[in-house]
Amino acid sequence: MIYPDVSLFIDGSWSVAGAGAAIDVLNPATGDRIGVVAKATRADLDHALAAADRAFKTWSKISAFERYKIMRKSAEVLRARADAIAEIMTIEQGKPLAQSKLETLNGADIIDWCAEEGRRAYGRLVPARADGVRQMVVKTPVGPVAAFTPWNFPINQAVRKIAAALAAGCVIIIKGPEETPASCAELVRAFADGGVPSGVINLVFGVPSEISEHLIPNPVIRKVSFTGSTAVGKRLAMLAGEHMKRITMELGGHAPALVFDDADLDAAVKQLASGKYRNAGQICVAPTRFLVQEKAYAPFLEKFVDAAKAIKVGDGLDPETTMGPLAHLRRVEAMEAFVADALSHGAKLCAGGKRIGNKGFFFEPTVLADVPNSARTMNEEPFGPLAIINRFDDYEEAVTEANRLDYGLAAYAYTKSARTMNKLGGAIESGMVSINHLGLGLPEIPFGGIKDSGFGSEGGAEALEAFFNTKLVTQFED
Repeated sequence: MIYPDVSLFIDGSWSVAGAGAAIDVLNPATGDRIGVVAKATRADLDHALAAADRAFKTWSKISAFERYKIMRKSAEVLRARADAIAEIMTIEQGKPLAQSKLETLNGADIIDWCAEEGRRAYGRLVPARADGVRQMVVKTPVGPVAAFTPWNFPINQAVRKIAAALAAGCVIIIKGPEETPASCAELVRAFADGGVPSGVINLVFGVPSEISEHLIPNPVIRKVSFTGSTAVGKRLAMLAGEHMKRITMELGGHAPALVFDDADLDAAVKQLASGKYRNAGQICVAPTRFLVQEKAYAPFLEKFVDAAKAIKVGDGLDPETTMGPLAHLRRVEAMEAFVADALSHGAKLCAGGKRIGNKGFFFEPTVLADVPNSARTMNEEPFGPLAIINRFDDYEEAVTEANRLDYGLAAYAYTKSARTMNKLGGAIESGMVSINHLGLGLPEIPFGGIKDSGFGSEGGAEALEAFFNTKLVTQFED
């Protein structure tokens, strides 16, 4: 297929940037330039702000039921285009075609879920202390939203923000990912073709710092939602705080995966290897620090290494491929640096560890064992196809290591002991804990972290809460 050049979408229209500036888009499987994406100017951003301000005055007054109907239609448009969008996503992001299609279809499910939740955003009556007093708690949309989304899941990260905002009656300016702009643009196109009015969704691309520093302080914006690294998230949270803007931050992770002696090792290896190397490990909730109890350590390591070596790395358009390239050269260089540093600290390289070829951004599925805590990869999120497998003696040691870092996004555990499961759910400091399966990221359950991994949730019933103001209306009827 021919990769489309990507425009801005402002006030219901697709257009090039005001100054005609553009950013190159590369195919990570080849490293070749495949197109361009428009680079927004300040004038473009001001146009989007004015459109959002105007649209909020009408969209917020539309009934939840009418918003629901428009959103459900948009979801059906997205489903109908899933095959074409998946191919676009694979070309610009690299993930296997099956994963791209699944992401697109999951995006439609998220729209459906948020549309339904918008119909059920109930307030409440609070019993009064005096006759004639009625105390009502009412939820109102917070206002126009500025949202910033990354390249690793160009549809699913954007759709969580767009769908929740629209279902709550908010409007949104979304800064899409410059590395993977076309699939994000197709998501927005599905909403537009589904009947979302002009100005309700505005899509811009450009230099991230320039866009955030212009949008967040603007008085039109009342809410900020960001998915990305912890370092950038902290800067944006400080900027939002200076202007008293509400925030949702879904930031980095370094997920521990605890495997106890009594675990089903075959199931644990199959699921954890799949979770680790999906999307070439470029997932904030990917299991990364594998902590395996002593008796299970050797067999688990052997089985996991075999699973890593069995992965077929290649162009995501090849139906035989199970892991595509990394998204860009920076990730390849980061993987090389993490591996070299770990080996210099005494880690054992059990699989992979090298770039594949010199065309595209491919890297071997990598397994490191017995990695000391002094190594960078034990403390910094690798965000790539790198698994760390270390051993532990007892429950307390495992939980201590799981909680050692300031990250707290996701954690995993495998055990047959009901007692251990119950203890882990409370003991692990993480926004999400998945035991004996990979059960995260579904539309109907919360998705978010604690500590340096962020603030707020983007899934489940909690998804819409950050887009509402809670207002008390108390009245006396004489």
